[in-house]
Amino acid sequence: MQLIPAIDIIDGKCVRLTNGDYSLKTVYSDSPVDMARRFEALGYQRLHVVDLDGAKSKHVVNIETLRQITASTSLVVDFGGGIKSDDDIRQAFDAGASMVTVGSVAVSHPDLMERWLKVFGTNRIILGADVRNGFVCVNGWKEDSREALLPFLQRYINKGVTKVLCTDISRDGTLNGPAVDLYKEVLKAFPGLQLIASGGVSCDDDLRQLEAAGLPAVVFGKAFYEGKITPPQRGLCKRIIPCLDVKDGLTVKGTCFENLRQAGDPVELGKAYSDAGADELVFLDIAASHEGRKTFTDVVRRVAKEINIPFTVGGGINELDDVSRLLDAGADKVSINSAALSRPRLITEITRRYGSQVCVVAIDATPEAGEISEDWHCYTHGGRQRTDRNLFEWAREAQERGAGEILFTSMAHDGTKQGFANEALRKLSETLTIPVIASGGAGRKEHFRDAFLIGKADAALAASVFHFGEIAIPDLKRYLHHEGLHVRL
Repeated sequence: MQLIPAIDIIDGKCVRLTNGDYSLKTVYSDSPVDMARRFEALGYQRLHVVDLDGAKSKHVVNIETLRQITASTSLVVDFGGGIKSDDDIRQAFDAGASMVTVGSVAVSHPDLMERWLKVFGTNRIILGADVRNGFVCVNGWKEDSREALLPFLQRYINKGVTKVLCTDISRDGTLNGPAVDLYKEVLKAFPGLQLIASGGVSCDDDLRQLEAAGLPAVVFGKAFYEGKITPPQRGLCKRIIPCLDVKDGLTVKGTCFENLRQAGDPVELGKAYSDAGADELVFLDIAASHEGRKTFTDVVRRVAKEINIPFTVGGGINELDDVSRLLDAGADKVSINSAALSRPRLITEITRRYGSQVCVVAIDATPEAGEISEDWHCYTHGGRQRTDRNLFEWAREAQERGAGEILFTSMAHDGTKQGFANEALRKLSETLTIPVIASGGAGRKEHFRDAFLIGKADAALAASVFHFGEIAIPDLKRYLHHEGLHVRL
């Protein structure tokens, strides 16, 4: 189950209401941006931001605060409150939100909501269902509607909605426990719905109860601010990331970027990894740059519909329109490699438009004189073309231009199953302030441990050991936990 802390904003401050009553307001921080950084440092990956000023005034107000949050963290952010127009949604996306939550408009203007689902994509629109006595409420919970919850959800699920944030208003901010029976009823009616529970969470036991009920995600606020929930970790959790290298619509895997063999359908694999507890999923169209074409958007869209974890997509991304297309298809982040090396300003353009959390810079490199050498050269076009750029210098420049993460693949280690390039990883991790993802060389559980302990990587990516059943993600995480590493079990 994904844990999603909430930041509700009034007058530029981080607050919580009780039962949606603006007169029952508690201020927990004068800086929502600092609070977002704190959430990231504690190991959370998602963030729910609510513009309560916007909800009350019926237009987006705190867009600049959203922009600062997304620029300052790598959190996947969804944003709601006061969204009434196309411009409001575009502002939110331009400010770095990965998704928007829409509630009142879905009730009052269903035609507009349906158009948004088509224009912006069902994977970027979360349907907000704020419930009181079985009916949906609108306009910052101040007004009841005549929309009964289940028929309301059914209508939009028929239109392609896959994500629903359901809040029991009577419990929100009360610390009296979540509406577990309500959520069970919804999941029984709509199996497979990506239902996000909200309201009433008071302690870790509530979270365990929701997870046992099958909830894929939960939003909480007051319980965290009052110290009643244990964070994932005092520091970032180590992430396990399966990678789907896709060529001609099929997942493939080779050794040192050569001798490719098929590994299965990317949609089926993506769903299996999401269900198995992977922290994120990376999809790389490995021939797109070499073949001079765009990433397979249709496959991306189909994968995104089946998973409930952060989703990074790369391959053939050369301009901002490519980023928009993939985000609309369901990606949370994009990975750029060849295009960034040929035109480094692309990193700056992406981060200014969408926030640093969207931009992962992938670097394929190999050493000229052994792993401990500093003379690592970067390659483009799926490892086919050598450049004069040095791995460490290029990684520093990518960070300075705003990249949110570095995905480093050692071409010399890729597919060998002899372990990651830990010395190079350590140098990168100690040099940079942004997360480093290790890639290339995983063969045993110990290799992941060493990437974290020796290489100081923030995440480890692998393909064949997962694709061919050599290592199961739940087993790997239990092993890492027993080795003293902080992972989400």
